[in-house]
Amino acid sequence: MVESIFTGGGRSNKREQVEVDFVVAGGGMAGVCAAIAASRAGVKVALVQDRPVLGGNASSEIRLWVLGATSHMGNNNRWAREGGIIDEILVENTFRNREGNPVLFDTVLLDKVLAEENILLFLNTTIFAVEKTDTNKITSVMAFNSQNGTEYLFRGKYFCDATGDGLVAFLSGATYRVGAEDKDEFNEKFAPDKKSYGEKLGHSIIFYTKDTGKPVDFIPPRFAISKEEIAKRINRVNNSNYFNPKQQGCKYWWIEYGGRLDTIYEAEKIKYTLWGVVYGIWDYIKNSGKYDGVENLTLEWVGNIPGKRESRRFVGHYMLTQRDIVEQRIHPDVVAYGGWSLDLHPADGVFSKTKKACNQWHSKGVYQIPYRCYITPDIENLFLAGRIISASHVAFASCRVMATTAVGGEAVGTAAGICIKQGYKPVHLLETDKMALLQRQLIQQGAYLPYSEIQYEDDLLKEADIEVSSELRLNEIPFNGPWKNLKHSSAQMLPLPRGKIPEISVRIKAEKKVTQIVELRISSKPFNHTPDTVLETIVLDLEVGENDVTLPFTSIIPATCYVFVCFMNNKYTSIQTSQMLVTGLVSVFNKVLPAVSNWGKQDPPEDIGVEAFEFWCPERRPQGQNIAMHIHPGISCFSKENLKASPYRPVEKPNAWVADLEDKPSTISLSWREAKSVKEITLFTDTDYDHPMESVQWGHHDQIMPFCVQHVVVRDASGNIIAKVRGNHSSEVQFILDQPVITNSLTLELENPSNQVPVSIFGIIVK
Repeated sequence: MVESIFTGGGRSNKREQVEVDFVVAGGGMAGVCAAIAASRAGVKVALVQDRPVLGGNASSEIRLWVLGATSHMGNNNRWAREGGIIDEILVENTFRNREGNPVLFDTVLLDKVLAEENILLFLNTTIFAVEKTDTNKITSVMAFNSQNGTEYLFRGKYFCDATGDGLVAFLSGATYRVGAEDKDEFNEKFAPDKKSYGEKLGHSIIFYTKDTGKPVDFIPPRFAISKEEIAKRINRVNNSNYFNPKQQGCKYWWIEYGGRLDTIYEAEKIKYTLWGVVYGIWDYIKNSGKYDGVENLTLEWVGNIPGKRESRRFVGHYMLTQRDIVEQRIHPDVVAYGGWSLDLHPADGVFSKTKKACNQWHSKGVYQIPYRCYITPDIENLFLAGRIISASHVAFASCRVMATTAVGGEAVGTAAGICIKQGYKPVHLLETDKMALLQRQLIQQGAYLPYSEIQYEDDLLKEADIEVSSELRLNEIPFNGPWKNLKHSSAQMLPLPRGKIPEISVRIKAEKKVTQIVELRISSKPFNHTPDTVLETIVLDLEVGENDVTLPFTSIIPATCYVFVCFMNNKYTSIQTSQMLVTGLVSVFNKVLPAVSNWGKQDPPEDIGVEAFEFWCPERRPQGQNIAMHIHPGISCFSKENLKASPYRPVEKPNAWVADLEDKPSTISLSWREAKSVKEITLFTDTDYDHPMESVQWGHHDQIMPFCVQHVVVRDASGNIIAKVRGNHSSEVQFILDQPVITNSLTLELENPSNQVPVSIFGIIVK
């Protein structure tokens, strides 16, 4: 029994001091990835999160899906899913939780963080003050946990602000901006009209519905906006492109408000308004009498806090702009990338009278984000991460999404690890040799740095003689799949070297005697996958029934790139597909995906600085088969040479070693003239970087991606098994041996279970 007697004085909360190398403020996707990256670099980390769960807008509190450059497979960014730690998280979530349960995604994130011995996790802990030794250096942050009544003083050498609102950077005095820049400041033609459209994006609250199997009444709370006001003020409820009462409310991202208010200091006011809107819309669905089949529906869940899109953005050594994104500008200090559209929303949100709830304009490919956007010249030991990085309002409209912020978080955590070990300041990493060190480390971790001259080559692998059991020569994509009607134009992407196009034969079925147009296209930039350049057009005369056709192309391919063999839309014809799936091969279709403003073609106004082009996008499995064809001479770009260096994903070619389809288990043998000490082996497998792997709500056909090598056995020169795994589902297979093995050879036996998918590997690192 404890009794504390009144003394007339006050009391203080319990106080604790936490000493670490790196303090990460904010446990959203950026903060989680920053903390994990630093931890794996051997850094002692405190991860401080003001909510009871990790994930920020991706958590079960808000329930938005993690997404980035893949844009729901609705753009031309092929094989663009973010790599590294966020890929590890999304692949694991797809394996455990392919239905997209947000509560289970919470457990995936918590598992990842708690598995790191170097991370001290503090949930429900809100930072409220910053201490500095001088004007440009933070020494500690102070926080309070309302659940355990404890005040914390977090001391660190370096700090990362991933709080969303930039709380640490703000309290430290760093320069920031709120709202939209004028068009002429950075020559951003898409900059909004500040008066009519507004300067900030608002907040959204998501809700879930459930069919109970029996009638359910709904009596709205008094704070709900009336049915009459909903019908009068919210025009989206009468627009079928946005509103379907039987669709789960989780897709109603357009229930947005607050862009005209202070999105930080008036956040509670915004929340109450959004609650009124949500319950008012539900009253409208249930009780307006306009909708059939809603009698059995009930509200299963409504968000308690809004998902916030925009507040402060901090000024770094460089500010990302619209032109960086659209022009795909090259930066020598690239450490991350994006690919979401330029996605601005009207500040009035759900009450806006604009026809569209957002304006999305895509670029022709992914774009680089430089390291300079993640550090501020004002505070020498502070990194920026998440949506607060140095970007204009227009560029922020793209780089704000969570998978993009996550790769930036990993870059920041990796940079912090280097700085702590080497005694550098963050700005020192801008020096060429130090930046190369950071970039190579990121690549080793599975990150992708598009269009960068810095690529990773493993020293031990360079010295090795590599022998493989087979190499795929793609003479045929077998004619064993279903027929695909060409009501939408369809194309097979083929990786071809510079030179004459090979002879291609296909099988087309015609309902009547008809002509079929076939175009040969490439991208104007070899590293892009937008088929905006037509090399040749042919017209085929088809008879009724099945036609085996050789395409009489004569073009010369100007550089190694993906070629699009495009079968233009024709409702009277169908083309045979294949069940065979191959790393680096994909079929694409000129279809629409309204969720990302893909209407088949992007046709922007002339004065907004965005290009016009067509969308050619894949279909999700189990659809999306390759187009069957004979190819002579066969394509031979799947050689063992691809194992030696990054990138570890397809770009202008597959960048993978692929075995013959019948060669299982397939083997890779590495041999050296002198014995080597081997402690660590990493394999980069194909977990289908074209698949978005949205974290919640969407659901996925595959638990394990069909290209992924699932079974691996590693043997030394004597045939002893030194490492093995069965049932792998991850992008990286990493073996860290208990003791180094001295050997002059390694043999890797690799297998996946599908008889329609050959074994493939993007790269190997041996240490």
